[in-house]
Formats: sequence, structure tokens, C-alpha cells
Amino acid sequence: MTVMVVSGTGTEIGKTVVTAAVAAAFRDRRVAVLKPAQTGLAPGEPGDAAEVARLAGAHVTAVELARFPEPLAPETAARRAGLAPVRPFEIAEAAQKLATEHDVVLVEGAGGLLVRFDGEGSTLADAARLLAAPVLLVVPAGLGTLNATALTAEALRTRGLGCPGVVVGSMPADPDLASRCNIEDLPVAAGAPLLGVVPAGAGSLDPADFRARAAGWLAPALGGHRQAG
Repeated sequence: MTVMVVSGTGTEIGKTVVTAAVAAAFRDRRVAVLKPAQTGLAPGEPGDAAEVARLAGAHVTAVELARFPEPLAPETAARRAGLAPVRPFEIAEAAQKLATEHDVVLVEGAGGLLVRFDGEGSTLADAARLLAAPVLLVVPAGLGTLNATALTAEALRTRGLGCPGVVVGSMPADPDLASRCNIEDLPVAAGAPLLGVVPAGAGSLDPADFRARAAGWLAPALGGHRQAG
């Protein structure tokens, strides 16, 4: 694996923290994190790529292609700001350039897989297809996640995109019945193994503690030592 896309079934489900955990687990490699479109932040505020680097460590290079101030889908945010959108070929070109200088490139999406990036309806899936890159799927733990996971996995298969597995982005310390059952059912819904379970609140850990724990949350395919489900 050189380039991997990190997507999710929605927003605010832990994609950035999962990306940081993967970057931290690959601590013996040169890692780049690419955020194609950062929305909802003003200039100068630290974005998701910077947060990944803060949590994962100095071996991580953080790159952001575009920033739009309103917390909306990238296409909508770009249009309302009067700014040029990010195109799939720009994402692919940036990731390929980073891959020449890094061992691992993680491309973190915005929202879900099919969120629009431009007026033509281009999505993160289009960038992944240009890159021929696998798409790691980050999902929530609780009720409703199985349907959203199955739909996203079906969208990936329809587009000929590989999914190495799913990671639960924020597992409650005291999970309810649905969350506990979903750990077993998510691989079935996704048609791919469970490659990690990241605890809720992981992003608020001290970075040194985060780095020490990250490998324990992830399966070997993501640089960790947790048994895949």
C-alpha cells in the first residue's frame, strides 16, 4: 500500500482520528496525509491534516489542497465562497506526487464517499478510481450503522473500488447492545474485515499516549497488532 483513501459513511464519525491512528501505527515509515477539501474553518485555524500530524507525530507530512469557510459539503462550500472547487484529478495528482516522497499517503475525505466536490458531481470515489487506491471505510458503532455501511460498500463495489476493511471510529466506553452486536455484524455488512476499533475520546488523548496506544486499536493490515474481525 502506498496510497489509501479514508472515507466514511457520514460526517463526525471519527475519520480524522482513525487517519491519525493509522499514521501513528506506521511510525517507522514516511507518512503523508492529504486533505483535499477542508470546510468549516477560517484561514489560520488548524485543520484535519494538521490534527493528524499533531496526534501521530513528526514523521507525518500534512497537506491541505483547499479550504472553504462554511461547514458544508465541499461543492456547496466552494460555490458559496466564490472559490474554485477541488477536482478529482487535482486530488490524484497531489497524492501521486506525495507518493514519490513518502512510503504511505492517506487521503482523508470530507463526509461520506459520494459527497460532491464540484458542480459536475465528482466525488472522492472518482479520485480513488483515478488513483486505483483502496478505500478504508470508517463507520460509527451504534444503531443504523449497518445499513449505511452496506450502502457505502455497495457503492464501492459498483465503482470497482477495493475496500480493505472497516474501522469503528468512536467506540463508547460502555457500548449499548447495538454497538456490541455491530462489532460482529459490520464485516458482514461491509463484505470486508473489521480492521480496527478506536475508542471514543481518543482524539483528546495526549499525543504521546495516542501514539503509544494506536497500534492496539488497529489490525496488522493498518500497521497495528489487533486481531482483525
